[in-house]
Amino acid sequence: MPKYLLRLLCFTMILGALPVIIIGSVSYTIASQDIEQKVRESNLQILHQTQMRVEQVLRSLQLSSIQYVNSPLVLQAMKHPLDSSEFEQIRDLTSGFNNLQAVTNIDQAYLVNLDEDWVVSMRSFGKLDDFSIRDRIGSYLKYTNSLFWVTQNVNSAKESVPVSAGVGDSTQEIVPALISSDNVVSMVFKIPMMPTNVKPKGFLVIDISDTELSSYLSRNTNSGDMYVLDRDQKFFLNDADQNGKYTALNEEIQEKVQVTGQSEGFFNAEVEGNQVAVSYKQSQLNGWLYVSVVSLGQITAQSQKIALVTGVATLVMLGLTGLVAFYGSRRMYSPISRLLQFTKGLDSPMDSKGRRQDEFSYIEERLSTLFSSEQTMREQMKGQHVHLQEFFMTKLLTGKISEEDFRYQGDLYDFPTNWSSLGVLTLQMDTIEGTRYEEQDRDLLLFAVNNIVGEWLPPEIRFTPVMIDDAQVTVLASELHDELQLKEWMHTQAEGIRERVVTYLNLPVSIGISRSYQAIGDTPQAYQESREALQGRVSLGSRIILHYEDIQPRGQTEAALYTQLRMIEDQLASALKQGDVEKTDAYFTQYLGLLADKKLHFSEYPVIMVQLLSRVYQLVQEQGGDVAEVLGEKASMARLLKLSTLDEMTNWFRKRLFQPVIHFWREQEESQYMNIARRMIRLIEERYDRELSLEACAEELNFHPVYLSRVFKKEAGVNFTEYLAQYRMEKAKTWLQTTDLKISEIAEKLNYTNPTAFIRTFRKITGTTPGKYREQQR
Repeated sequence: MPKYLLRLLCFTMILGALPVIIIGSVSYTIASQDIEQKVRESNLQILHQTQMRVEQVLRSLQLSSIQYVNSPLVLQAMKHPLDSSEFEQIRDLTSGFNNLQAVTNIDQAYLVNLDEDWVVSMRSFGKLDDFSIRDRIGSYLKYTNSLFWVTQNVNSAKESVPVSAGVGDSTQEIVPALISSDNVVSMVFKIPMMPTNVKPKGFLVIDISDTELSSYLSRNTNSGDMYVLDRDQKFFLNDADQNGKYTALNEEIQEKVQVTGQSEGFFNAEVEGNQVAVSYKQSQLNGWLYVSVVSLGQITAQSQKIALVTGVATLVMLGLTGLVAFYGSRRMYSPISRLLQFTKGLDSPMDSKGRRQDEFSYIEERLSTLFSSEQTMREQMKGQHVHLQEFFMTKLLTGKISEEDFRYQGDLYDFPTNWSSLGVLTLQMDTIEGTRYEEQDRDLLLFAVNNIVGEWLPPEIRFTPVMIDDAQVTVLASELHDELQLKEWMHTQAEGIRERVVTYLNLPVSIGISRSYQAIGDTPQAYQESREALQGRVSLGSRIILHYEDIQPRGQTEAALYTQLRMIEDQLASALKQGDVEKTDAYFTQYLGLLADKKLHFSEYPVIMVQLLSRVYQLVQEQGGDVAEVLGEKASMARLLKLSTLDEMTNWFRKRLFQPVIHFWREQEESQYMNIARRMIRLIEERYDRELSLEACAEELNFHPVYLSRVFKKEAGVNFTEYLAQYRMEKAKTWLQTTDLKISEIAEKLNYTNPTAFIRTFRKITGTTPGKYREQQR
């Protein structure tokens, strides 16, 4: 298939398929999010309905219980003792419990009188100690509210309580009362019903089985697991959390309720590796949390169907798009195919190069042959014209064209014609160090500066800017006659050039300006004047514009100056040998300060700096080093002569000369110290059994004893005498361990004339006598 036809087909397919894919993806995403949101809202609504059903029963039971507690029968009974002989009153109290059964099924109910110590339940009557509820009464006393709900496990509360017959009466038959469920919800009323910290007279306790309340929970399979948490995060009203899988989830729900203060909400979580959606709602009646946990897979089941339908529809639309794209691309390509066949008949030098990329490139190459000849000739002439202008100006500035030749050829290059005065501007870069450029970028930067000057200055006031050596040179033409005005005008142009170079290249430059002149033949002299003006940077600094008239005349250098400089050079050389960086920097600062005080002419600085450079070279050669190898190419004399400012020279000396020389001297000195120390150690190893002293080593090695002592202490860490004694004692240890030589014999072999002196030295170094050492080792 032709290349351009393939591109056209691909582009058409992308153009048609991309909207279909985007619309399908967006619609699926929106539908999935909507379904998930609807399911969450539905679950929250189911929670709300469940809460309303449960709380309706609880509120009804609560109102009925309040009526029962406030009835005259209960109020009168709470004021008097009660025994089994008062059967009618007990029956009336019990019948009140039966009335509560009309609201919901009650497992058990207790009317407790703490002051008179009696309890009436739904099935029995007796003392408080006869009922297992006595264990719960203590916890109820801790509550400050007069009405509260308690969830608890009463598996151990299968109680068998007696019915008391009163004081002096016989005890009747025991009637069993069994609680039907392990978990109950207790509604507790303090009597009297007033919130207070004072101990109440009694309690009304209604126990409801959680099985009874669980019947009010929603059984919708789409709502997932639904359960209730009490105020203590206890799980009840459902057995969905038998294995404790929702423990961490319940803590997270409780934390969200406490932190945000919101009574309802939903979020996504992970339970046993499965993603779930959690909805929760807190009851204002008793603080219970109603929770629904639904698997996200169950929520997104419907969205999977939407994804399938959307995918099928997208594939069908992509197929139709492909057919339309193929047909349309063929129709659109037909005129291109005819044009391609036509251009194949044109001769082109490009045929043999095989660089055709597609049909349009092929057609472009062949059509370009019809117009390239004339255009190429024009471009070549234009380029040659610019090069000829620059070549002509270079010859003019270097004095290779006379004034007559300029008059004859100048009109051919579109130079300014109406001018009264001329001037030469020479621009040089102050430094490359400290900028974002490298040394190899210097020529490219100079070329960029030349282009900036050519674009900034209009052709009417300047000749063609050129580059000569390391400078950019421009000849200005002006119609001004007044010298002061002309000088100010040329300074303004130079200032504009410098500002643009700084703006576009962020490069520090300086510009030298010649004196004004009228004859074109004086251009070479004016060019030299502008370069001499730039040399004033050595004493005046960088980033300046200098006129030739502003340069100070050459003064007479004082003879005493060279003597003072020579003295400082000697001190500087001594500091370099010692490796003292601070002294080196101080003497060099003093050296530069002396030059600044004398205000030398700029031509004197290179001579003095070359003299200092030669002295540094001598230091390297004194240690047998090669200057080029130690200092490198960047520390050459040619590089020094290219530096244009005193700051550049100062930084160059410190970085390129002083630091490498100090490093070189330190290495040479350390190498010499190590060599001397090794030779002294070798003498100790060879002559330890003979008379050996520091003076003997000095005579052997041809060095002063004091110098040898300092070198040995620096390299070995101990002085010569200590090292010799330690070495001899190591030999003594070896002989004590491996031979049966007497101590006196060992002392004699180690050149100790007196065994006592040997023993004293051995004890000092090892901490024990030779005899004890031999016993310890054996």
